[in-house]
Amino acid sequence: MGTPVHPGRWRMLALLGVAQFMLILDVTVVAIALPHIGDDLGLARDSLTWVVSAYTLMFGGFMLLGGRAADLLGARRVVLAGLLLFTVASLVTGLAQNAPMLIGGRIAQGLGAAMLSPAALSVVTRTFQGEELNKALGVWSALGGGGSAVGVLLGGVLTGGPGWQWVFYVNVPIGVVVFAALSRTLPVELPAGPRARLDLPGALLVTLGTGTVIYALIGAGDRGWASLVTLGLLAGAFILYGVFVAVQRASRSPLMDLRILTRRPVISGVFLILVATALMISVFFLGSFYLQHYEGFGALRTGLMFLPIAVATIVGAQVAGRLVGRVGARAIAVVSLLVAAAGIAVPAFLQGPALVVFGVSVGAAGIGAAFVASSTTALSQVAHHEAGLASGLLSTFHEFGASLGVAVVSSIAAASLAGNTDVGFAHAFTFAAVTAAVSALLALLVVPGRRAAVTARGGDGQELPFGG
Repeated sequence: MGTPVHPGRWRMLALLGVAQFMLILDVTVVAIALPHIGDDLGLARDSLTWVVSAYTLMFGGFMLLGGRAADLLGARRVVLAGLLLFTVASLVTGLAQNAPMLIGGRIAQGLGAAMLSPAALSVVTRTFQGEELNKALGVWSALGGGGSAVGVLLGGVLTGGPGWQWVFYVNVPIGVVVFAALSRTLPVELPAGPRARLDLPGALLVTLGTGTVIYALIGAGDRGWASLVTLGLLAGAFILYGVFVAVQRASRSPLMDLRILTRRPVISGVFLILVATALMISVFFLGSFYLQHYEGFGALRTGLMFLPIAVATIVGAQVAGRLVGRVGARAIAVVSLLVAAAGIAVPAFLQGPALVVFGVSVGAAGIGAAFVASSTTALSQVAHHEAGLASGLLSTFHEFGASLGVAVVSSIAAASLAGNTDVGFAHAFTFAAVTAAVSALLALLVVPGRRAAVTARGGDGQELPFGG
């Protein structure tokens, strides 16, 4: 017997999508506002870096705990609590008068996002079935991918208009309205699995490990990728993950069933979202800095030039969402990454504002489609009681990708970011294009085909472990 169909499922998807849109938007919305924030509050360069990285660090570091909490406590409670925290934190961040208040607000925003995002996605995967699930994940991916592009667009419009504070204030009325609507729309539910305690030691270890990796990647561009500090942090993270694995095997109520990482669909989906996010945040970062710092465009003009990029991202995800049920996730993954490589190659070899926007737009269309392939691959074969955990894994590696992408391309483009040459931008775009092309080949090898996806389930529709 299948799960009963929720009559208001599409309205619920729209509301959850708006909430997710805010979370993803907040990764990039501050990019154009940073110079203005620094001038108003007198922040040094390292403090400005933390305005971005504090949010990403908390968002990625606490994601698995948010997903597991949704499985054990019920997705409704975790969605509403996360949305409330994110909304209040947005108000505090907008009111900030100094660096501690600003960065503290960003930390709280990240914690709220880490609760809300995996819990909301687990609601989607439990509510929709069959072909409707593919369509719902297409909508979800379009909102998530488009949020990154719209973040740059909206950041430029708000910073050039009412001021940088409205980059954060805009979340408050939207959050209040969505909270009120979801309070009436989300079904009252019992936890999906047996009653159990949250694995706080495991959560602390995986958060510290994840946070250490992200911190190492954020600072690698300044310290050097082979510096003792960077290598020491990565080694420390590796040790923390090793201890985490040991604790999970010994725990009676572990944070995650490690066997989920032996499943080819889950691993493939995690790989795709890591690559797609790294590419997306990288080209947005490079495009924004190229237009503002090299071409000398203002915040508003730069933001408006990202409009076609945002549209292309959403269109790419929507087209992939409609096709994935017919052609399979592997075909979507390979083609989308090849399109991304071709688009990003344009600004790698041909400079100029129009060419950069055109190339990034084509690349963004491919990247948006890759997001659909990642979520469809990873989530279509997991059991309902694991939906929050699988969603948390995807969202965690989304933030890993964001941190990794910015850290790498900012190091490669350092000469252009510090001076008035475009050589660094060309090299960074080239690296991103090559990464997309290599990832397309890997996707052809590792992403399951349609027949493998079908046979991953038993005759009663229940999930079988990878290799079963």
